[in-house]
Amino acid sequence: MASPKYITNIDRVTQLSQMERDQLRPITDKFVFRANDYYLNLIDWDDPNDPIRKLVIPNTGELREYGRWDASDEDTNYVVPGCQHKYRTTALLIVSEVCGAYCRYCFRKRLFRNDVKEAMADVTPGIEYISRHSEINNVLLTGGDSLILATTKLRTILERLRSIDHVKIIRLGSKIPVFNPMRIYEDPDLLQLISEFSSAEKRIYVMAHINHPREITAEARKCFEALHKAGAIVVNQTPILKGINDDEKVLGELLDKLSWAGVTPYYFFINRPVAGNSDFVIPLQRAYELVEGAKARTSGLGKRVRLSMSHTSGKIEILAIENGMAYLKYHQSRDDEYGKFMMLECPEDAAWFDDLPGNESYWKRPEKKLAEVVSVNEL
Repeated sequence: MASPKYITNIDRVTQLSQMERDQLRPITDKFVFRANDYYLNLIDWDDPNDPIRKLVIPNTGELREYGRWDASDEDTNYVVPGCQHKYRTTALLIVSEVCGAYCRYCFRKRLFRNDVKEAMADVTPGIEYISRHSEINNVLLTGGDSLILATTKLRTILERLRSIDHVKIIRLGSKIPVFNPMRIYEDPDLLQLISEFSSAEKRIYVMAHINHPREITAEARKCFEALHKAGAIVVNQTPILKGINDDEKVLGELLDKLSWAGVTPYYFFINRPVAGNSDFVIPLQRAYELVEGAKARTSGLGKRVRLSMSHTSGKIEILAIENGMAYLKYHQSRDDEYGKFMMLECPEDAAWFDDLPGNESYWKRPEKKLAEVVSVNEL
């Protein structure tokens, strides 16, 4: 199959009417639009509420005042330019500000802007930091999208990381397996690269971003199979998104199709309160009910998924929400309070940890570690 053609101008999406394109142009002036003809062909253009359409086609709600640019205070995690170290054993390298798809719900929507720069062309400072910190045993290449990088560039990064003995796991965060699966299975050099650096003792994980079961096409399954044969382990994470996958049947089908394809359901996330994302928000209680309904429809393999909030203070797992109370624990913790249990009142409209009365007693907002990183919260 020929590589898909990328489209960055909303006027070239001919499936939209001229009126729709005119209406969306002010949004694309503010937030980048990028898609390709393969993914756009997954859309049912006769359905204005098509979930794939909502994932990549801009919506007028993006201009509505809501949230912060950096809802999880990532600017406080930077230890050197381009490298975050929030949890003791994990480091993030922001290797690209370009995505294959600019998903409209993205929690790093700030990177859609031309006036924000967090990725570094030279990842040397981050790799040197990682080499000096032996507690870091896994590194996530993210952005943006790590698999948007040229294979030669990716090889350079992986070679340098694999020269650090204490780095056991390398994770590649990417939408590409379902957005442009041909980029993976038609690139023998990429598959050879993964095969070289994913071993029985030091594995490469592909952290896929699959939001809806319709994204799992024959091409996507071929991509998963190619990654498996190359020695990568593929897992999936997705937020629960209003109008896209906020249906227990849809989520249940997603869990089934992932399990059948050998892709581990890893996280269901609460959508972060990021600027421009108001149209995708659902209450915590509704998200919990949807996930439990979905898990009831699938096998134990699908039930491995965890419902979590990636909060400033850590990944907070939602154990249950019943009778107006939220039962939570720290699945990951900035302050090494792993497993810490919390029980808080949960108002019906609460959509984030900060919306729960009394939450502030469990954490405090951290200070920036790196003066050179400009806060984007108030841009």
